[in-house]
Amino acid sequence: MKHLSDLRADYTKHALRSGDLATSPFAQFEKWFGEAEQCEVLEPNAMCLATVSPEGQPSTRVVLLKGFSERGLVFYTNYESRKAGELEANPKVSANFLWLPLQRQINVTGRVERVSKVEALKYFISRPLASRLGAWSSPQSKVISSRQILEAKLDQMKRKFADGEVPLPDNWGGYRIVPETFEFWQGGGGRLHDRFMYRRNADNLWSIERLAP
Repeated sequence: MKHLSDLRADYTKHALRSGDLATSPFAQFEKWFGEAEQCEVLEPNAMCLATVSPEGQPSTRVVLLKGFSERGLVFYTNYESRKAGELEANPKVSANFLWLPLQRQINVTGRVERVSKVEALKYFISRPLASRLGAWSSPQSKVISSRQILEAKLDQMKRKFADGEVPLPDNWGGYRIVPETFEFWQGGGGRLHDRFMYRRNADNLWSIERLAP
């Protein structure tokens, strides 16, 4: 086994220069996301979401981006989960997309707001049946004594919604990250990475700054 100190890779696939950047971070995000899809990155919409508890303890988990526009980035969850409880207490978040085949990261910071019930329902009914049943079956983040409890609850929901019509649970919906910053990170040779930060100002306009790696 290699020693951890010997594990390294030199990032030389691409470069990022100021002239390459779109004036809007949303346009730049869309461009890079499309390139991640073309590169067949596994689940390019997976993002590491960071929240903070009322006691100041950060926590992270990977969630899936399910909507994107100039209004923000949307993901869905159980409103009774730990992440949701932390978001209700402190709506400030950060999210990270890591696309190693392209040697790229995008970091986003901002605040969250709940999506509308209509928007949540539209997405919910597009989910596979198993996922809709799962939303009814799991008391997300709660302590349970065994997996059998989940399986029994799932069987109960299958019987309850045997006709296939699974309604939107009252405790399930989405959050939209309203971005305040975007950082686009492109790996560079010799650790001279390219980093550009978009910041939203009070006039709702975006400035762009290059950051040292």
